[in-house]
Amino acid sequence: MALTADPTAAPPGAASPGADRETRPAPDDPAALEVVPVRHYARWAAAVAVIVLVSQFVHGLATNPVWEWGVFRAYFLSETIVQAVWVTLQLTAYATVLGFLLGTVLAFMRLSGSPVLQTVAWSYIWIFRSVPMIVQLVFWFNLSALYEELGVGIPFGPVLWSVDSNSLIGTIGAAVIGLTLHQAAYAAEIVRGGVIAVDHGQSEAAAALGIPRLRQIRRIVLPQAMRAILPTAGNEVIGLLKGTSVVYVMSIGELFYQVQVIYGRNGRVIPLLLVATAWYVVLTTLLSVAQYYVERHFARGADRTPPPTPLRRARRFVRDLREAAARRDQPVVPPKPLGENR
Repeated sequence: MALTADPTAAPPGAASPGADRETRPAPDDPAALEVVPVRHYARWAAAVAVIVLVSQFVHGLATNPVWEWGVFRAYFLSETIVQAVWVTLQLTAYATVLGFLLGTVLAFMRLSGSPVLQTVAWSYIWIFRSVPMIVQLVFWFNLSALYEELGVGIPFGPVLWSVDSNSLIGTIGAAVIGLTLHQAAYAAEIVRGGVIAVDHGQSEAAAALGIPRLRQIRRIVLPQAMRAILPTAGNEVIGLLKGTSVVYVMSIGELFYQVQVIYGRNGRVIPLLLVATAWYVVLTTLLSVAQYYVERHFARGADRTPPPTPLRRARRFVRDLREAAARRDQPVVPPKPLGENR
């Protein structure tokens, strides 16, 4: 019987492929690859550059004598400045409440099916968004030049009761009217955008259940629209707070006007402007915090497990520190030997 060699067999003295595969890892084996961490050189360079710039800015604030921090401390909580801050807050509060009330009415006029209401609301928004705020304020401040008396009577008929314009609308009143009418034009578009963002099926389902139209708006549409309204509305209120500085043209004693009066007397322009800047930062921060909690309140229906508030995070951090300190003070009990209980 003749013997023939297997062509697939390895020659004598050569290692089998299986043995080589067992002793030497394959090139594509993940265990044989060297893991190199990603190095973000550009990110590190940018962070270093930002830190250097911020450090230079802080150093300049602390060492540059032009800032006159002593003058800043003397006027920051002075009676005149605090009263001016109170006037600024009053103007902001009045214009915000009245502006958004009127803006809500205008928004639903634009959404109504009446072409008359739509045209009137659109024309109002178009006009008051086109005219700068400072022009409107000056116009209302000089209203008595246009109408010496304001009265109530029969349309196109006799006037039954009238009063002098200057006695009815003072300087503060003219400022509130101008800020309110200007704010209402922007608030109308903010509210309209939030209402449009609500699914139309919500109103259809409410109508099918026989819920009155006014109750649909008050209990169904507006609570859902607030999630879309609040971010833009908060931004608008903050802009209004800073925009109240425009009323200095009417010689109203708000924050910026009083700062101008003070540095006009003593010539300390830079520290007094810094006082106004610091107060605007403080007030804006308070409004931002209030906006955060109001948004959190109206987001309860969409986000059932909201993240903890910064105050809760701070409390949790303090509690964790106390627990860690208490564990550190506890005596360490050595473990008992295995056979001690026997």
